[in-house]
Amino acid sequence: MQRVITALSSPVRRDIVALVWDRARPAGEIAAAFDLTKPTISEHLAVLRQAGLVTVTAAGTSRLYRARPEALAGLRAALTGSDKWVNADDAPERALADAYTAPLVVAGVDVDLDQATTFRAFTDPAVYSRWLGVPVSIVDGAFACTMEWGTQVRGRYEIVSPPDLIALRWDFEDDIVPVPGSEMTGYLRFSPTGTGTHVEVHQLVETAGQAEFMEGAWTLVLGRLKAGVARAVDPEATAGPRPRRPKRRRSA
Repeated sequence: MQRVITALSSPVRRDIVALVWDRARPAGEIAAAFDLTKPTISEHLAVLRQAGLVTVTAAGTSRLYRARPEALAGLRAALTGSDKWVNADDAPERALADAYTAPLVVAGVDVDLDQATTFRAFTDPAVYSRWLGVPVSIVDGAFACTMEWGTQVRGRYEIVSPPDLIALRWDFEDDIVPVPGSEMTGYLRFSPTGTGTHVEVHQLVETAGQAEFMEGAWTLVLGRLKAGVARAVDPEATAGPRPRRPKRRRSA
């Protein structure tokens, strides 16, 4: 939080965050919006990245910057003080419900396709199978696939709201399960960037071990999406299944 506050102490950096709030922009376009040298803008962008306020992705020879609104989620609470968030003591209804706080893994990627087409890549089993590299079935909201190393993934789309949101509950079966067997909740969000679509996953987890595993799992999925979705939606392009391979195991 201190890094966020320090980064936002500069009016220039606040203006940069506002500029890239709704869509990703290349560094050159950001620099052109200010009466400052490119090296100075690069220094400001580096501070924003270190504070987690912007993300950067490569697009050919360009580097695209985009704001991370979730990084500001706790800022107001930190600035206004804890007295703003004190629960009423005389609320017996709270005893009737259960609540817990879960950490969150966020993974994202930018693809050079429009929002509707990118959304369809997760709902059309034929397209999904082509970019993931393994057969995917989707029947009445239930989806399933078996990765090329043998892990079986299955789940259900609880909410499908084109073209920007999918909420899913999913689980997997493996001979060495690194995550305790139970359904997990995730959210897929699709946002237009002007040059394509930003796909972001919000995955709920319960432990640090789950978080580490989910980071690897979702970066793999989104990496395959970015690498293969353009060919997957092209009926003229070839995209065969990936060959089976053994799963690498960590030593005991």
